[in-house]
Amino acid sequence: MFASPSSKEVLQCILQHKDNAYRLAYTYVRNPDDARDIFQEATHKALAASKSLKDVSHVKSWFYRIVINTALDFLRKRKNSVPYDEVTLETYGLSTHDAYRDFDLEHAINLLPPLYRSVVVLRYFEDMKIEEIAHVLNENVNTIKTRLYEALRKLRLFMNDENLKGGWQWITR
Repeated sequence: MFASPSSKEVLQCILQHKDNAYRLAYTYVRNPDDARDIFQEATHKALAASKSLKDVSHVKSWFYRIVINTALDFLRKRKNSVPYDEVTLETYGLSTHDAYRDFDLEHAINLLPPLYRSVVVLRYFEDMKIEEIAHVLNENVNTIKTRLYEALRKLRLFMNDENLKGGWQWITR
């Protein structure tokens, strides 16, 4: 039988992963104030629903799913109008060894549809396994693999110099 987490364990998880959860929210809204609001609302929802979580071993992915759903709700309320922000990847937690930012990659990731962007961010910036991403997004593992493959294909196409000349429209298809 699985152990049901207490509010204290949920709060402990939230505090441990607060920076990652904030960055995850930020990838959707690209606005620091909105991302903080989403994180705060997701925290409130998680604490209020802590009794509904059946297995303490899934608390992290459960909380990430709440953050994602809260961000998507926020975007729906705003009719998916997301202002473009030039400093998106700065908060993704890139390695301290990076001497410069890759603006083309930043821009390409920002232009990915939210479902693709989520998979890329969770896999490469949050270092989650495919199975964990599937659990967080409440999707089939094969769906996540397909989205990741398609997102990487689009990113590779963009990073090809020929596509830089052709504009940015291709990536959102």
